[in-house]
Amino acid sequence: MSTNNNQLETFIHHLAIERRYSEETVKAYLQDLKKFETYLASTGQSSFTGVQLADIRLFLGFLDEEEMSRNTISRILSSLRSFYTFLMREGHMNENPVSSISFKNRSLRLPKHVYQAELIKIFEAASGTGPLDYRNVALLELLYATGIRASECKNILLSHIDFDLGVILITGKGNKERYVPFGQFALNAIEIYLEKSRSLLMNKFKQSHDYLFINRLGEPITVGGIEYILKKIMKESGLTGNLHPHMLRHTFATDMLNEGADLRTVQELLGHASLSSTQIYTHVTKDALQRNYNAYHPRAKRKK
Repeated sequence: MSTNNNQLETFIHHLAIERRYSEETVKAYLQDLKKFETYLASTGQSSFTGVQLADIRLFLGFLDEEEMSRNTISRILSSLRSFYTFLMREGHMNENPVSSISFKNRSLRLPKHVYQAELIKIFEAASGTGPLDYRNVALLELLYATGIRASECKNILLSHIDFDLGVILITGKGNKERYVPFGQFALNAIEIYLEKSRSLLMNKFKQSHDYLFINRLGEPITVGGIEYILKKIMKESGLTGNLHPHMLRHTFATDMLNEGADLRTVQELLGHASLSSTQIYTHVTKDALQRNYNAYHPRAKRKK
């Protein structure tokens, strides 16, 4: 095994085991570092530890020439910074070649928000009388009702759900646990799914496990499976574009804030460690801004 591969594997193990990052986050780090390694090889540089500040600057220029978004470049830079901090800690480097580089004024695109009229069409498209239809409606209802990540959704066990209190124990990033409530629509959809879909598929394919959501063979669903289901529902709805799990998470947060929920509550429900992470969702509709302005500013009300 080459030194580069060994250092990469050690770092990835550190992220997964010591830092307890999710599988998707670890994959993103690995993808970024592999891209950097491929670039280094193209320049004749064979070692991670031989990299200097000038190499990093040239790499950023290369990414810009590939017309990558500023958000993507910023993420890759963050991955490199973490990787070289780790190499220094392990005694492989004396200096971090990324530490003096900042990527300021990056644009931050908000995840897309689904409007209520679109949601109605999406739920209608998911409806049906087949086992997978019942599952799809339950999945859709729960994602919108809770704002949970797809990676969190796939790991829900039946034992995590308190049907009497209407809450679910969610394990988020870093294996941090939180309780998230869900409403009557999601409750009804889950109960129908359990009765008319999950039990039938589990018996048909002789499966025995406690995961809430399953695929057509009764096996635990994957993040890719969830993304495929939403993409298919979106296509059947007749709406343009794709429906990604994070869009439902963003819609959940946006709708909560627009209806008067405070930022701290939404932070807790989303499982954000920092309030600054939640503030990305504080954009509200012009109508909501106008309503709040008219309701609370003493000189807002116009004479009729």
